[in-house]
Amino acid sequence: MRSRASLFVSLCAIAVCVRLGASDLTVTRTYVTVMGFSWANCGAPDAPAMMKSLEVSPDPITIPGDLSASASGYTKVELSSPLQVNLTVEKEVAGFWVKVPCVDDLGSCDYDDVCALLDQLIPPGQDCPEPLHTYALPCHCPFKAGQYTLPKSDFYLPNVDLPFWLTNGNYQVEAKIGSQGKEFGCLKVEFALHSA
Repeated sequence: MRSRASLFVSLCAIAVCVRLGASDLTVTRTYVTVMGFSWANCGAPDAPAMMKSLEVSPDPITIPGDLSASASGYTKVELSSPLQVNLTVEKEVAGFWVKVPCVDDLGSCDYDDVCALLDQLIPPGQDCPEPLHTYALPCHCPFKAGQYTLPKSDFYLPNVDLPFWLTNGNYQVEAKIGSQGKEFGCLKVEFALHSA
């Protein structure tokens, strides 16, 4: 997949989606469309964890619906607990980027230990979900230093209830991963969201 840090960013995104479904402040949507997905590394050029490639299709992505993805990257350091993630979510409003506050652990939040969140999502001892299991990609800490590759794989994205404040518009999300004051990597994604 990408670096373990980038893999971690992906798993964090999954965790956020699961939390979206569990939020008390939700309204049911028939479908969600994600358009114009793009990504970039946003850490220092010599950051120890870096995404090398990430491709997703189709564009637009429809939820619920099918998604194909492939990714690769590396990490030069082991990523272990406590692994912090600083998530900054911004929405474009009248031509300006406005930071979405952290509400019920969603939005621009700081997560003190994503390793613990992963253990809640996938109990230790349980096989990692597909396609991670097939390609021997880890889903629990520690994430060892090394190269990671996820060949093109198909996923089904289930229906998700979105919080009422997560509405149509353009978004950018920046995820910084680090531990004990050191930043290991940063990934930024941009997309447009339409829900109905």
